[in-house]
Amino acid sequence: MSGVETIEVGEDEQDLRLDRWFKQRFPALGHGGLERLLRTGQVRVDGRRAKSGTRLVAGQVVRVPPLKTEPGSVPAPRPRPEPAISQSDVAALRAAVLFEDPWVLALNKPSGLAVQGGTGQTRHLDAMLGALGGEGTSPRLVHRLDQDTSGVLLLAKTATAARRLGASFKARETEKIYWALVVGAPNDTIGRIDFPLAKKPMTGGEKVTPDTEEDGKAALTLYHVVETRPPAKRGGKSLTWLVLRPLTGRTHQLRVHCAAMGTPILADGKYGGRAAFVEGQGKRLMLHAREIAIPHPDDGTTLRVTAPLPPHMEEAWHQLGFDPRKGERAAGALVALAEGLSHSPPGTKPKPKRAVKQTGRRPAKRKAAKKATKKTGRRR
Repeated sequence: MSGVETIEVGEDEQDLRLDRWFKQRFPALGHGGLERLLRTGQVRVDGRRAKSGTRLVAGQVVRVPPLKTEPGSVPAPRPRPEPAISQSDVAALRAAVLFEDPWVLALNKPSGLAVQGGTGQTRHLDAMLGALGGEGTSPRLVHRLDQDTSGVLLLAKTATAARRLGASFKARETEKIYWALVVGAPNDTIGRIDFPLAKKPMTGGEKVTPDTEEDGKAALTLYHVVETRPPAKRGGKSLTWLVLRPLTGRTHQLRVHCAAMGTPILADGKYGGRAAFVEGQGKRLMLHAREIAIPHPDDGTTLRVTAPLPPHMEEAWHQLGFDPRKGERAAGALVALAEGLSHSPPGTKPKPKRAVKQTGRRPAKRKAAKKATKKTGRRR
């Protein structure tokens, strides 16, 4: 049959499902059309019949018959033109690189830059990633940060890396640490926030709210108070530096949990309202993805990347006299608390203070992780 192609599976397509392989290479072919080709044996892998869920191996050969647009089918939409990337944006992106190897690229995402586009959103990180890739390639997003949240954002440099990193996020094999400046102070120095969350339609858009009914999805955050500063004047509001460790990854989880605890993140008007603002402290969200640790997609060793504070938070830390070294110690206490929770029998809730006291220091694996990071990349 004329027009038949035989295409070799590339190394970056290793372990990709056959239907996803077709979607990437032949986006105009619908799922139903592919299933018909598979049922009639027109699509084959290494000469054998295959199914849509067949996992491909690099070096295999896929037989692709002539593909025609089916009657009544909707043509594939034209891709939107990529927005122009300024030289200043390219320079800023390259300066934001925290770590890079053949598998992973880590950025210190600035506050105010959206990760992906949306309605009316033309300037976003996803559209700029081509500037960080080689010829014909660009890094791939594997997780996200809110537009106004700064800090560590991981990108995959190959399809294999994207799948493995994605699997680690899904299996909750990551360790994420955030720094936040909140209004007020929690009752306890260290503890857990356990409020299920649900997305609710609101005027002007969607909002996440605590929801203990059927719609709520489990959401758990650990927190540690580092330092609290009293109000600058009578009748004012105190400010507290929190180190946060989310054990789940719900949308806006840290912002909603802090507000539900009565200590909204500074300048988070969406969830804290007027109570989230303090005179003289600016109007930019004070939430930073400080550190992430994850199994490296190549060999499984721990990759740990740390991001310095953005300028507006660095200025606040200096103004309030916070010592960044204390944040590292608080993060270690949360690692110990998380370890205690993971080893607790089902249905039990260990007391946070006791869990930290028993451990007394960061677990050994955290130290090992730091060593691994030094070998695989650089930290700033």
